[in-house]
Amino acid sequence: MKNHKIREKWYLAGLAVCVLLLGVSMFQVISHYAGAQKAEEEFTELAEIVEQVEDTPEEETEGEESEVLSPLERYAELFSINNDMAGWIMIEDTPINYPVMYTPDNPDYYLKHNFYKESSAYGVPYIAEHCNPAEPSDNVIIYGHHMNNGSMFAGLMNYEDRDFYEQHKTVRFDTLTETAEYEVIAVFKTTVYDDTGFKFYLFSHAETEKEFTDYVEQCKELALYDTGVTAEYGDKLLTLSTCEYSNTNGRLVVVAKKI
Repeated sequence: MKNHKIREKWYLAGLAVCVLLLGVSMFQVISHYAGAQKAEEEFTELAEIVEQVEDTPEEETEGEESEVLSPLERYAELFSINNDMAGWIMIEDTPINYPVMYTPDNPDYYLKHNFYKESSAYGVPYIAEHCNPAEPSDNVIIYGHHMNNGSMFAGLMNYEDRDFYEQHKTVRFDTLTETAEYEVIAVFKTTVYDDTGFKFYLFSHAETEKEFTDYVEQCKELALYDTGVTAEYGDKLLTLSTCEYSNTNGRLVVVAKKI
């Protein structure tokens, strides 16, 4: 009888642990989907604010054509909400249609914060602290999460497919002072936090022509395919990076030059 009661207690304890673990798992799943929905709604709202500004015509004087909005006008409302905003990035036929942040004094802040500075696993695409989007520096590096639901910079993975590249050779990246398109010159995979990967993330300013040329040549050597496009000293580059899971600490990198 005594052994029976002991077994019963162990059974109840085990059952309680299972129920607890199930509850924790369900909470995590619900939290994950709630977070994904919240992030999607927030970015949709931000995009709609920009689109609404673009679609609202200025009053025209008779005989005059309406002027195209400057980037400063287009993104003024978002900048007034959060002046960490440095621009906007968009790639056709992907979810990539997001504000881009810049906090050189707190480099990875938007790795885990949303546009409204609330905690978020999705973060917001952001510029590396040693780059300067305003000058701009020779290379502007933008980081973004690779989310399992296909959001954020997961869309960059499409560039593994050359057919996708052929249909999407340009990336639009606006700063607060300039609207610009960039032509993709190389797509490659590498690793970070080790001695074997290409340290693409260190290059922002070229002290010499050779330094610039070496960076471009390394990108081309690692490229998954030949785009037939390169860059020369004096060109301005845009480098987009996201996590890539075929290697430990892997990264997929898309490098483009300003048109």
